[in-house]
Amino acid sequence: MDDDLSVITGGSAADRAERLTRSMRDQSFPNVKPRDSATLILVDHAAKVPKVLLGRRHERHRFLPGKFVFPGGRIERADRLMAVAAALHEHHATKLMQRVRRPSIAKAAAFALAAVRETYEETGIMLGTRASGPMREPMRVPPGPWEAFARAGIAPDLSAVHFIARAITPPRRPLRFDSRFFTADVAAIARRDEGFVGPDKELVELVWLPITEARRLDMPGITAVVLEELQDRIAAGMSHKHPVPLYRMLHKRFVREIL
Repeated sequence: MDDDLSVITGGSAADRAERLTRSMRDQSFPNVKPRDSATLILVDHAAKVPKVLLGRRHERHRFLPGKFVFPGGRIERADRLMAVAAALHEHHATKLMQRVRRPSIAKAAAFALAAVRETYEETGIMLGTRASGPMREPMRVPPGPWEAFARAGIAPDLSAVHFIARAITPPRRPLRFDSRFFTADVAAIARRDEGFVGPDKELVELVWLPITEARRLDMPGITAVVLEELQDRIAAGMSHKHPVPLYRMLHKRFVREIL
């Protein structure tokens, strides 16, 4: 989201935007248009305090070097072409279509699919539904990373994905993203492949931590804020109707709006 937002912990929903404002730094770079991106938070509810999966980025990365983040990245054209086993819940699809150019169900699905794809590319974890028998017809799969899902006989199941927050990097930062944050339970994991994390990869390690401890890691401020939003949603029973906040800068201050 932003490489200069410091770690932010604690507090209520009312002051999250203010804390982001206080942490904001240099905005002297040429202005650029935000790029659409998507992020996925995997949650393990087996223990009393749920655990979340985070990865530490390589120190040589230009963006967020050494920081702990959720798997994620930019939306790709292929994400709009991938077949799914089940669609997004209508409440999430509706919120994903708000405040976007040329909104459509396909575009809403592409945001969630990008989060699923990036999670596989960065961690080797596939989310979806495994075919129980021979498929009646070949899965519609665009060339590229999605072909690994087809080879494994796994189709993404977007009904297991919740849209929980959106955040736009402030103007005049070196890199800008319009990020959609999603979450899914570990029960949605269909396959885990090795060799995706290590000293020469984008993520050098993965950690599962209780959500109450995760914010102590060295992470971007928006990552910590979204963890708080996730805690709110878990406390509300993961309701599909739970409010989805949008964090953006308006008149040099962050605001928290509800989609």
